[in-house]
Amino acid sequence: MIVVAGEALVDMVPVGDDELTPLAPKLGGGPYNVAVALGRLDVPTGFLSRVSTDHFGEQLIKRLHASKVETSLVQRGRENTTLAVVGLAEDGSARYSFYVDGTADRLVEDPGPLPAETKAVSFGTLSLVLEPGASVYETVLRRESKRLLTALDPNIRAGLIHDPGAYRARFRSWLPDVGLLKASVEDARWLAEDGDVIEIARTWISQGPAAVVLTKGGDGLSVITATGQVDVPPVKVDVVDTIGAGDTVQGALLAWLHDHDALSAEKIRGLSTDEWTAALTYAGAAAAITCSRAGAEPPFASELTVALGG
Repeated sequence: MIVVAGEALVDMVPVGDDELTPLAPKLGGGPYNVAVALGRLDVPTGFLSRVSTDHFGEQLIKRLHASKVETSLVQRGRENTTLAVVGLAEDGSARYSFYVDGTADRLVEDPGPLPAETKAVSFGTLSLVLEPGASVYETVLRRESKRLLTALDPNIRAGLIHDPGAYRARFRSWLPDVGLLKASVEDARWLAEDGDVIEIARTWISQGPAAVVLTKGGDGLSVITATGQVDVPPVKVDVVDTIGAGDTVQGALLAWLHDHDALSAEKIRGLSTDEWTAALTYAGAAAAITCSRAGAEPPFASELTVALGG
């Protein structure tokens, strides 16, 4: 099983072009989207979080079950669900403002050691920023890195990071405990305070991760390892919005590693150029499907098989 740890929330997404257009609720949150993507790709998946018992929370849980995600590690609370109000640019890219005070997901408690059948655990986004939950997830990351593949997508939301210097230092402190790191080129530059993204990734590799996967929007995907670099071009698609695209890459990449018995840092270091090309192609195709529809709607395995010509 792969466990995904982090927040579940509701994205309020615009449904028109007016200055004050109506907003439609879409279920989301970076880690939540990763879990949904994994479950839909037929990978045994569990979700670790705290989810509200309000209406949005009930719908979040319902969708996890519909996506074949196991929820025994989900804690419940009467606090409200976090809301993210989304603004869309002309190219479909998203910007966010958040309503997070006292919400359920940031009050998660340490579950203790993860189930014995867990082979990997994925972290990211708001859950590693907002206290007290951030310290809980950090504890889980450091503890489980001693026996599992740990994956991280920082998925920066700069407006919620009140002390960028402290967060950057904290991020660097996680690197020895991270087996697989995924980041957008924008996030990489923010974390390193600008610079060449490939050189940034190589610096990170020297500090712990077996591989760094970079999402480059319309320029495709790259992976940097200690032995080289592999690039794949973007998949051409009519973009509705990019909500959940990076999360889908994370989920699909972990799914590919699961399906090819490569869920360990050692096996990731041993992947060939052809294997990385296949993995990134798989993840890019999955993200393209997500971009082709509104909100974070990762594909099911059957849809991805068709997209890949299977």
